[in-house]
Amino acid sequence: MLTRFTDGARRTVIRAGTLALDAGRPVLDTGLLLLALAEIRPFALGSFTATPEAVREHVDTGDARALLATLGIDLAEVHRRTRAGADRPELWRLRRTPLRPLRVMLYGPLGAIPLAMHARKAVEVAQWRPGPVTGERLLWGLLADGANGAGRILHATGVDLPRLVDEAGIPRAAHA
Repeated sequence: MLTRFTDGARRTVIRAGTLALDAGRPVLDTGLLLLALAEIRPFALGSFTATPEAVREHVDTGDARALLATLGIDLAEVHRRTRAGADRPELWRLRRTPLRPLRVMLYGPLGAIPLAMHARKAVEVAQWRPGPVTGERLLWGLLADGANGAGRILHATGVDLPRLVDEAGIPRAAHA
């Protein structure tokens, strides 16, 4: 599935998976996908004003840095030494499981993690149209489902959602 993704969109999904695995999460959810979008920024959207720090305030990342620092352990240094090359896109795969077709898994050198229902839906919306899956299309996937919380997080960080939707070229629902 990642073959259709642009480099930036692919790095975003991989970063979200890494965040989920680091946090010990059972699934990759939309909050982590949004945080990865804010970190990677695989687009040039001026109206996407959310910073990674602002998004992180609304997303539980299970960050163990402070706890490990009290023990004298620098988590960033541990990651540098143990994860060399683990973020290389060619080492990661995003696939449906054969026996459970609604389950989408992200596989990589750091482990495997299933996408939560709303994250799977965001990725499916991003792939809906022909052509490459871009950062804008991942954003469309996140904003297409009002129940996943991505819009609320962006609004809480001060993003002008109508302006962002227009700038990203995200289709709006036609109302009768």
